[in-house]
Amino acid sequence: MSEVIYSAESKKSAAADGTEILFFTIGDKTYGIEIEFVKEIISIEQITVIPKIPEYIKGVINIRGKVVPVISVRKRFGMEEIPYDDRTCIIVLEFDNGDQVGIIVDRVQEVIVVGRETISKTPDCRNVNANRYIKNIVDLNGEIKLLLDCNKLIMN
Repeated sequence: MSEVIYSAESKKSAAADGTEILFFTIGDKTYGIEIEFVKEIISIEQITVIPKIPEYIKGVINIRGKVVPVISVRKRFGMEEIPYDDRTCIIVLEFDNGDQVGIIVDRVQEVIVVGRETISKTPDCRNVNANRYIKNIVDLNGEIKLLLDCNKLIMN
């Protein structure tokens, strides 16, 4: 049984002066996703492997009777897998159509309300945004964080 670290029942809608973003790390990089996609954050648990699926899909888990596919963000980004530890988490994303998908991340950091003025589009150069999963760049006091496009991360 997984330990629930965060549940959407406790979240509020986006703040009037900005957007709530959940930040997490993969390796030494910090990424963010808009809190509106986050259903809950759970500790890593036993994943049932399904044969003949893409390598980045680790398998499925059962969350209160619902079968949820789980994706390794490391594998999705073409990075080497590392052993799970007590800080490895599954962020369960929920989309408008009700679909849920879990993403495995190394560490969950924090939720921050980010002002619109700190969010910018990715540069429109061919090689600069080679990672199609990056939606925006967030500049928090000179520290650059990458905001992921949840739909592209999961669907493409």
